[in-house]
Amino acid sequence: MESLGLVNCFAAGGLVYAFEKATLASKLILFLLLLASSLSWTVIFVKFGQLRFARRQTQRFLERLRPGSWYVPYANRERFPGSPEHAVYAVAFQELLHQAHFPSVVGGPPPEKLLPDILVKPPAVKAVQGAIERELGIQGLFLEEQMVLLATAASGAPFLGLLGTVWGVMDAFSDIAIVGKASLAAMAPGVSGSLICTVTGLLVAIPALFAYNFLIATIRSHTIRMENFAAELQSELERSFLEPDS
Repeated sequence: MESLGLVNCFAAGGLVYAFEKATLASKLILFLLLLASSLSWTVIFVKFGQLRFARRQTQRFLERLRPGSWYVPYANRERFPGSPEHAVYAVAFQELLHQAHFPSVVGGPPPEKLLPDILVKPPAVKAVQGAIERELGIQGLFLEEQMVLLATAASGAPFLGLLGTVWGVMDAFSDIAIVGKASLAAMAPGVSGSLICTVTGLLVAIPALFAYNFLIATIRSHTIRMENFAAELQSELERSFLEPDS
């Protein structure tokens, strides 16, 4: 009985009636709006999960860093997948080892274990800084990936819904012109069937807009923290591995 009451309530709201009276063009636009809604909600859930996981992994990674021995997690080959800060950190030490030009010795210790003994010249430090900056750009793009879909849904869905409404109203007036008799009973079904496009467009755009603004603010704060970490990492590398002037 309760489910029947909900169906009746939904039908009484006019949505079922409006959908039944919608033209083929309006139903096609409704299908496109529903597709946009499914894509935007998928992006919302994926990005929320990605940013939450990145924050957790970054916290775990930062807890492993100790003043004067930032190389330890890299030397121990610890992994923190999903953390942008760790990705920047790993690239920095990888480039540092590359610039140190350690000869590979069969049966010898892995290069990571030789990090405490590394001293490099200023050009090598600049090369490491360049690698850090490149990885910052890569990680920034990764954090903003797929956000364009949310922006498109938030800005485009209302216009797509408006297109369906205008198209439906145009068809309704065309039908009245063919019949040659204007009346509320003749106009109401077509207008009702076209207005559902505007309603659906707003239902798609509003959550997409709110989620986009929140996610962009979260990504921006994460990017700032990542850049601050990169600056601190560069200072630590210069302090620990830069060869003193003779």
